[in-house]
Amino acid sequence: MQQVMKLMLTSVAAIGVMTGVAVAEEDAAHPLAFMFGEWVGPASGVSQAGPFSLTQTERVGPMLDGDAVVIEGRGYDDDGNTVFNALGIVSPTATDDGWEMRTYANGRTGTFPFEITDTGYVWSLPAGPGARMVYTATFDGNSWHQTGAYTPTEGPARQTFEMALTRTGDSDWPAADPVSHGLE
Repeated sequence: MQQVMKLMLTSVAAIGVMTGVAVAEEDAAHPLAFMFGEWVGPASGVSQAGPFSLTQTERVGPMLDGDAVVIEGRGYDDDGNTVFNALGIVSPTATDDGWEMRTYANGRTGTFPFEITDTGYVWSLPAGPGARMVYTATFDGNSWHQTGAYTPTEGPARQTFEMALTRTGDSDWPAADPVSHGLE
């Protein structure tokens, strides 16, 4: 029985090694592959508390064979303290071949439309009666530029956020190092 189990585990491991190449190829073909990796740069804006500036980091990677893309953003003050932390999960919508983003930040959650563009993406969320926050990201090689604008139904939009990040490297997050199954 132990030999059968070892053979099965060896076969599964071999399949995993062979499909690892396929997974890497699938990652490269993913419509959001341009985002995968780790990013760092300055961010600034205006909140209800007033103007702010910080160092923003983002790490982005696929999960569930690419069915979900996980994004974690952290903002650090000059002393290295985390002053902002957000999580987004981007996935295809079930009904219309579109995309959506589920976000978690500052004790709030929501699911919002997410549009992939030729140069990046746009997503938005309600910002009170008659207004939306619209986030527009553009990517150019190893550069990620994103703005956030308070956009009322009537009147001009007002930019309230901007970040300019540089890609610092690859990341196997979040799919790497899963919990061990304990079978040895």
